[in-house]
Amino acid sequence: MWDNIVLGFTAAGTLVNLGYAMAGALLGTLIGILPGLGPLATIAILLPFTYGLEPLSALIMLAGIYYGSAYGGSTTAILMSLPGETASTVTVLDGYQMARKGRAGVAISTAAIGSFVAGTIGTLLLAAFATPLTRLAIGFGPSEYFALMTLGLVGAISLASGSMLKSVAMVILGLLLGLAGTDSNTGVQRFTFGLPQLWDGIDFIVLAVGLFAFGEIYSTLVDRRTPDSSANPINSLWPNREDFRRMIAPILRGTGIGSLLGVLPGAGISMSSFIAYSVEKRVSRHPEQFGAGAIEGVAGPESANNAAAQTAFIPTLTLGIPGSPVMALILGALMIHNIQPGPNVMSSRPELFWGLVASMWIGNLMLVLLNLPLVGIWVKLLSVPYRLLFPGIVMFSCIGIYASGFASFDLYMTAVFGVIGVILKTLRFEPAPLVLGFVLGPMLEENFNRALVLSDGSLMTFVDHPVPATMLGIAAVLVLLMVLPKFRASRETMFADE
Repeated sequence: MWDNIVLGFTAAGTLVNLGYAMAGALLGTLIGILPGLGPLATIAILLPFTYGLEPLSALIMLAGIYYGSAYGGSTTAILMSLPGETASTVTVLDGYQMARKGRAGVAISTAAIGSFVAGTIGTLLLAAFATPLTRLAIGFGPSEYFALMTLGLVGAISLASGSMLKSVAMVILGLLLGLAGTDSNTGVQRFTFGLPQLWDGIDFIVLAVGLFAFGEIYSTLVDRRTPDSSANPINSLWPNREDFRRMIAPILRGTGIGSLLGVLPGAGISMSSFIAYSVEKRVSRHPEQFGAGAIEGVAGPESANNAAAQTAFIPTLTLGIPGSPVMALILGALMIHNIQPGPNVMSSRPELFWGLVASMWIGNLMLVLLNLPLVGIWVKLLSVPYRLLFPGIVMFSCIGIYASGFASFDLYMTAVFGVIGVILKTLRFEPAPLVLGFVLGPMLEENFNRALVLSDGSLMTFVDHPVPATMLGIAAVLVLLMVLPKFRASRETMFADE
């Protein structure tokens, strides 16, 4: 493993890749601070611009945006009670109260320290478990992959926030959209409405930018709060000895929770931060302090969401299965560069895989060293009216879409999906599960057909072998749990604060 880590640091340590790591970390912090944009929309906007980059450079920058946004959202959550990113919602509860007591700098440093420790441990876990998982995945056949993808989709539905019925509807819609185009088995066009531009299917970038970038712009324009940071000035940034004593255990517990939940499909960083906060409140000897400025309420959730941001790459890079919508976009970036995601990436492109792993540790270090001195600058950006920002975002998105294929039809399709994204937001449908269904749908169908061909059309191939039978059994249990009223009630309670 250590030889691979050296290879990774050699690949990621070039001047060009260090520059992209810094750009991703800074941009991620920026979009984490600015409410409404988020890593999903930003990565979707930037995907077309990665065509001209080397694959490793593109992945380093996109990954930096992802875990940088998990860090940046805590700044405005602490200073203004305004979480810039969904995962930082829980940080508001105690971080803002610490700021009101004149401890804004300590709260920001606690978030930074927890993020760095969790990011470091999460990167080590990624390096440690990547090889054994890859060896396991190499032995997978079509039936195993079909069962794994089915389990991933069911798990994403059960753990996704919002209405479960709406999540199911979004996954099904994503599956249908992913099937548009030419059937790889029969050569017949389906869901194309007679348009030759759809014979190759719907472009992933068109779908992502339309749904998320334009949908988020609309939501932010409709519900925009005016931040005010003047009431909570930043004084000392360094925690005292008592603060360090109280934050150590929550950081470790939050790292463990985030590392585990980051691997699970659909769980993501938002759920990990909420559960970490609940755990800290339960184990605390003074639970009454939570919500009134407890440092544990900042250390635990911030560590959890950053650990989850790192370990979410494990199933994406080793199995080719995205566990979250952002990971689906990362998977799309690999496909854009003609790299087939899955276990063969580690053997065929080891410098790509291990370079990305090494860049995560470098990026986390950059986040700490660069962002603490820049807190004041980040806060001032919030004073820029959003009505001046969103036209530039729209223009930037359209330029990227057109440059990716030089087809005006792509712009029309992006506008259509933008309207769909606005409608989904208005009706409170979360579009994130749709992306998982869109990405996994074609692969699910391909492996299903391939398994049937190899078994002469027998469906028993999915239950004759222990691995697919076990995974499909777990998926069936999750489906049964989802229809139980007690499970639905506990799930709604879990996501009540999001």
